[in-house]
Amino acid sequence: MSQPKIAVIGLGYVGLPLAVAFAEKYPVIGFDINQSRVDELQSGKDHTLEVSDDDLQTALASNETVGLKLSTDPEDIKEATIFIVTVPTPTDKNRQPVLTPLIKASETIGRLLKKEDIVIYESTVYPGVTEEVCVPVLEEFSGLTFNTDFFAGYSPERINPGDKLHTVTSILKVTSGSTPEVAEKVDQLYASVITAGTHLASSIKVAEAAKVIENSQRDINIAFVNELSKIFRLLNIDTNDVLEAAATKWNFTKYTPGLVGGHCIGVDPYYLAQKALEVGYNPEIILSGRRMNDGMGKYVANEVIKLMLNKEAKVKNGKALVLGITFKENCPDTRNTKAIDVIEELKAYNMRVDVCDPWANKEEVKTLFGIDLLRCEELNSTYDSIVLAVSHKEFLDLDFKALKNDRSVIFDVKSFLPTHQIDGRL
Repeated sequence: MSQPKIAVIGLGYVGLPLAVAFAEKYPVIGFDINQSRVDELQSGKDHTLEVSDDDLQTALASNETVGLKLSTDPEDIKEATIFIVTVPTPTDKNRQPVLTPLIKASETIGRLLKKEDIVIYESTVYPGVTEEVCVPVLEEFSGLTFNTDFFAGYSPERINPGDKLHTVTSILKVTSGSTPEVAEKVDQLYASVITAGTHLASSIKVAEAAKVIENSQRDINIAFVNELSKIFRLLNIDTNDVLEAAATKWNFTKYTPGLVGGHCIGVDPYYLAQKALEVGYNPEIILSGRRMNDGMGKYVANEVIKLMLNKEAKVKNGKALVLGITFKENCPDTRNTKAIDVIEELKAYNMRVDVCDPWANKEEVKTLFGIDLLRCEELNSTYDSIVLAVSHKEFLDLDFKALKNDRSVIFDVKSFLPTHQIDGRL
């Protein structure tokens, strides 16, 4: 294919690493509606830590032939021949899919669309969104005809925030296109930068479905071990010991119990469930898994309270310390974190709750949750209960003896701490 000019729409956890990867071989314009985000990146810094400062600065320092430019002005992406959409696809308070960012991005692109352009979506959606929701918007705002004047593709994102081993180029990429010829072009484009290789799906809907079931499968498996954890706690059996024993069988897949948040596993199953309901099927297992995992934060807090009552620790007006508020370890991402459910439930018992996280952004946490975040070095009092919600590596260096009193309870959600230090775990 001829040398494309690429526009990446959305410069978050997904879009920025992709833009930097493509910028090694192509001219790339990174577009985002958030001026502060663009200013931050233009200074050579990425607060998400998904791209190193060196790699970002190298991409920005490149020339007209290859490299990355950044903008909040749609006029700067009008010369692109390939538009890649990486905007968020969240759910609302009723767990319904929110496609507004996707639709708004499609409107912006539609106003700029030219003949022979290709629009590729990476945002996680239910099967049919690209062709049934986004393409009509592109047609309306461009006045062009789909698969005659312009074309579409879908290549689901596979970013794993905080993972420096499985980066965007080292994870095999699923691709698809709206015609066989365009599918090949999309596949070749990604294959030129994805060292792990590509898999060309038979259709856009197949690629959309593949993405949404990846995380639904993981969600259901974690829900299963979360339920096992509840059963084994009632039986006074250590769940981690059980899982280790079962994992000695060659075909046992080991999952661990915990809080399931983030922008993927905690959200994607609702997209598939919504589509299933629309076509008249009630997805019992998917929604059951979601109910189990959505309730784990409250469950953890209640288990902590039980342990405190057994030790006669102070509950009402007592002090609790929650370690970690990001949705996963060694990562600054707080999207859809379930640690907040633990915090709110402890507060419901009239406990005063401090939250410590060495990775999360203090200003962001204050804005989103109204919490004044502490760093590890700022911990200078004792607590009636300590809950390790996220297994940041820095927590291994904490002096837990200095943080507890004679009746304190330490609960380890992640089975991260030595067993002699804790009073309970999932």
